[in-house]
Amino acid sequence: MNRRDIAVTSADGSSVHVEVYGPEGAPAVVLAHGWTCSTRFWDAQIRDLAVDHRVVAYDQRGHGGSPVPDPLAAGKGYSTEALADDLEAVLGAALGPGERAVVAGHSMGGMTIMAAARRPLFRQHAAAALLCSTGPSRLTDEALVVPLGPGRLRTRLSRAVLGSKAPLGPVTPVSKRILRYATMGAGSAPERVDACARIVHACPRAARHGWSQVLAGLDLEADVRELRLPVTVLVGAADRLTPPRHSRAMAEALPHCTGLVELAGMGHMTPVEAPEAVSAQIRELTLTYLGAKKNHLVNDRPVPEQTVKEEAEA
Repeated sequence: MNRRDIAVTSADGSSVHVEVYGPEGAPAVVLAHGWTCSTRFWDAQIRDLAVDHRVVAYDQRGHGGSPVPDPLAAGKGYSTEALADDLEAVLGAALGPGERAVVAGHSMGGMTIMAAARRPLFRQHAAAALLCSTGPSRLTDEALVVPLGPGRLRTRLSRAVLGSKAPLGPVTPVSKRILRYATMGAGSAPERVDACARIVHACPRAARHGWSQVLAGLDLEADVRELRLPVTVLVGAADRLTPPRHSRAMAEALPHCTGLVELAGMGHMTPVEAPEAVSAQIRELTLTYLGAKKNHLVNDRPVPEQTVKEEAEA
């Protein structure tokens, strides 16, 4: 698979690592990953979509190939404004003038889309969006990672667990069991748990903690109502980090919600846990809002509908 890496400079001078896959001129998809993840979180979607889409995946600042912000430096560092700045910088660098894309965000990536809702460059380039396993506010209040009833104690413990500065250490059977409990469905395949664990454990501790503080105080409720483009909302029914109540509320608040998809048995890591379902939702958005051609699967690979017709008539 062809890959082109580009370094993008954000508004405050921060460098953002961007990867571009797929054929030039194809319908564009932009992927924004979540907290403690990286572009590798989207590997399944990249493999599927890059056959007939131009896929732009980038590392949120402090993750993957994007440097960790300096909390003491001038500028916004860790903030929702910084997330929106970075997304706008990626859209401006990776898309041509007037070119539009479907933008998909998982967890903090979805929050990035919300934070950018009012930005002119986002509105210029985003044709439709997928908000995947995310929420706009009250994240530690609503999280179900700590097995207690709702209240101050659960919120305080959730904030302490998710905001811990402790190193995650190496990936072990014990750490994978903890990760699966907190972030994935009980029936998740071992290889998918392992993949998520390796991605999460690779996140620098400073970035993990820095962004946890932003998420703990997140309030993007007003921004959800400013997302004036077609938006599909997707969530795992067993999501403990951003439970389905967030997605249901967003679906009600969005000016143009095109659907709410709840995946039975799936947790928070839906692009890895249910890659086919997530790719299908992105494809549906490109088909509807970018005029992408509908493809058929032949030997598990997308083949344009016209090709299928021509071969049938031969």
